[in-house]
Amino acid sequence: MKICNYREVKSEPVEGTPGVTVRWVIGEGDGAPNFAMRVFEVEAGCATPYHAHDWEHEIFILEGKGAAVGKDGEIPLSVGDVIFVPANEEHQIANTPPSAGCLQFICLVPIK
Repeated sequence: MKICNYREVKSEPVEGTPGVTVRWVIGEGDGAPNFAMRVFEVEAGCATPYHAHDWEHEIFILEGKGAAVGKDGEIPLSVGDVIFVPANEEHQIANTPPSAGCLQFICLVPIK
């Protein structure tokens, strides 16, 4: 069993994405065979890349406000919201104005 405070895990910038950091809080190195848990922080006015991939993922908004961006436009997000992103669906999580604080969320992805 692994128990720690997520703040004990080093925060790393997401390459090529200003204002976005990630903490890999649970992964293969912890003995997790199926899923990785990540905590993202997105500064005001910043966003994750608009992208798609061949795996699903699940998101839980911990702090702040923003938007889920997809083929149908933007859907507002706030604390407690959950998102399921199916495989191969284009998506982005943005910390949209008038937000002045950090948007923080948990994201679970399969380990391949």
